[in-house]
Amino acid sequence: MLTFERELWEKGYEYIACVDEVGRGCLAGDVVACAIIMPKDLIIEGVNDSKKLSAKKREKLYDIILDKAIAFGIGEVDSKTIDKINIKKSAQLAMKKAVMSLRDKNNNIIRPDFILIDAEKIDVDIPQMSIVKGDSRCHGIAAASIVAKVYRDRKCIEWAKKYRGYGLEQHKGYATKKHREAIKELGPSPIHRLSFLKNILGKEKQLNLFGDIYENR
Repeated sequence: MLTFERELWEKGYEYIACVDEVGRGCLAGDVVACAIIMPKDLIIEGVNDSKKLSAKKREKLYDIILDKAIAFGIGEVDSKTIDKINIKKSAQLAMKKAVMSLRDKNNNIIRPDFILIDAEKIDVDIPQMSIVKGDSRCHGIAAASIVAKVYRDRKCIEWAKKYRGYGLEQHKGYATKKHREAIKELGPSPIHRLSFLKNILGKEKQLNLFGDIYENR
């Protein structure tokens, strides 16, 4: 899991930021990215692709990862922006925001020497490498995926209190049967991604809602 990082450390890079995002396929809520710089040669037992871990395990690792991290940053892009620029560009923007917000424990801004990214490219003037399935092949990217996932899941619990009836605290915004049925019954909330709801609401209704909802956002 440290193969990529070790190759870069051997080349003289010190601060290697690893980046991943969560929420790309959700119907509601922000897409969230985490950038993290971990100490050299540190392996935290149990760190893996966040999708392969239980919620309880992720919560436990979240605290350990942030305690050990040299620096971390979070980037978020909301549903309104996702509808405007599409989800791929939004995920890339969230990753860029995460990198640009990297701070250490003393709240100092940290600029990485190199970036390892899970299957994406970020628009920054820092050397970078895109790794397919990086969250299961790279320790740092896996750590970033866990932090991003826990951070976003906690936001979903808060959104569920504000937008009741959708079950966001359970499915975290993904397209479960319960979620789809709630959208049909209640209509979309202000945090739903209207561009994702064509097959649920129908194209005509979706287009009408773009104007109605955005006026109130």
